[in-house]
Amino acid sequence: MMILPNSEQMRQIDQCAINEFKIPGIVLMENAGAGTVHLMERLLGSAANKHFPIFIGPGNNGGDGLVIARHLHQGNAVPLLVFLIEPERLKGDSATNLAIVEKLGLKTLICSSSSSLHEISQTIDHLSVTHGPPGALVDSIFGTGLDRSVEGHFAEAIELISELSRVRGIPVIAVDTPSGLGSDSGTVLGCCIKAWTTATYGYAKVGQMLPDNLPRVGDLNVIDIGIPPEVLGRVQVNIAAIDQHDLFELSNSLKRPANSHKGNYGHLLILGGSPGKTGAALLAARGAIRSGCGLVSICAPSGLNPIYESALAEAMTVVVKSPDYLTIDDRETILEHLADKTCVVIGPGTGQQRETAELVLFLYEQLTIPMVIDADALNILARRKKDIGAPSGPRILTPHPGEMARLLGVTTKQVQADRRAALQSCYDEFKTPDSELIIILKGSASLTTGGEMVWLNRTGNPAMAAGGMGDVLSGLVGSFICQGMKPVDASRYGVYLHGCCGDDLQTRTGAGFSASDLADELPTVLGNIMRGYDENRA
Repeated sequence: MMILPNSEQMRQIDQCAINEFKIPGIVLMENAGAGTVHLMERLLGSAANKHFPIFIGPGNNGGDGLVIARHLHQGNAVPLLVFLIEPERLKGDSATNLAIVEKLGLKTLICSSSSSLHEISQTIDHLSVTHGPPGALVDSIFGTGLDRSVEGHFAEAIELISELSRVRGIPVIAVDTPSGLGSDSGTVLGCCIKAWTTATYGYAKVGQMLPDNLPRVGDLNVIDIGIPPEVLGRVQVNIAAIDQHDLFELSNSLKRPANSHKGNYGHLLILGGSPGKTGAALLAARGAIRSGCGLVSICAPSGLNPIYESALAEAMTVVVKSPDYLTIDDRETILEHLADKTCVVIGPGTGQQRETAELVLFLYEQLTIPMVIDADALNILARRKKDIGAPSGPRILTPHPGEMARLLGVTTKQVQADRRAALQSCYDEFKTPDSELIIILKGSASLTTGGEMVWLNRTGNPAMAAGGMGDVLSGLVGSFICQGMKPVDASRYGVYLHGCCGDDLQTRTGAGFSASDLADELPTVLGNIMRGYDENRA
């Protein structure tokens, strides 16, 4: 997994490396700066004879910029140090690197107020006469610890960098994180650099991974600065993204021996559908079938059974007496058919009638097998919180932001303002001592938690904002549980693969693909992962 420490955890990681493993901080800074220059030359070609304006801010981020300047100088480039603070404000390892570059006599501008910023463009123009246009603009102003709005001449400098990049086509290299981007929240703190590439140190940061920040972060490159892996045993980081090791694990979990039969891959029962919404249950079934579930059955009200029988040949049906909606009166029939089932999906298109709500609450409490709860079933839980009993087995809740808002009794805007807090609040509210609970908060950068870890998903795109996509996901998660995955793994991998399918479809077709199209893409994406073709996904 790719861990994503927040700023405080990253500070603890640095301090652990320095204090417990006796790696001097200046060595970490040296590795950061040298690694950034190596990245720049790999992406941009030789730096020799080119000039590079480097914008220096306070703290260690400014110190990283000084190391970058020195290594560029070593490679016969011409660094231009643009100090946005008085240099004597630098302390510790940054001050040590300042003393070195001062001895080297590198070209320097001190622009610690708005009145002096005009000198930057003039100096760049002068250097461009002899060295051509800048090889890159290096943003070393603010690092991952920024927690306040960028104002004053710092904001003006960021606007100047943006203008130079936009008008002159000069790439911007962000040092550790684009200045002005909240590395924990992903929000813009006043104004923000738009980088061509970000060289982040040690580990990627949560805010950098959010899809909305792609135009600000650009291509994200993690620089190994020499932090021993043992450090992670001493600093707890509880948010991560899927990486190449996870995909290898997923591939192994999906391999099938030659003597397999359908009974080896589970039997999923889907409780969904009602007049006008039979498609929701069918899409969940389609997602399960196309992701490799051994057997899939749809629990069908008697009046809707002909629709299911004719629409999806691969799915079986369990017919109940109620003609239009699944109700509490159908519980005996449902319980009779659960003996050979591995997992249940409930909610896609069920409706929210009182009798249906009673059935949802009964099954939520009584079933010992895993249950994926989606759509109408989530809204029933939100409306009937006081009637929810302690569940007897694993439960996977899959709300989109609107459903999450109803579950928590807040607004969708509040959920979206702090998605991780909403995820944790939902987990805390619905978790009971003796059962497993998984929450998937859908949407851009979906979040999944089973309590200990939060998994941030990096796949998916706005073209997936269409009806039925969540139904396919619920079937996919149920399918993976049927195939032997733990509920939390089925959830995080299901979300990841669901987004991969959407990404592949968008690449080929643009917007306009349907939930059925996405379900039908699942075998291709799964096959690619099984064959190892997706090594660049993570």
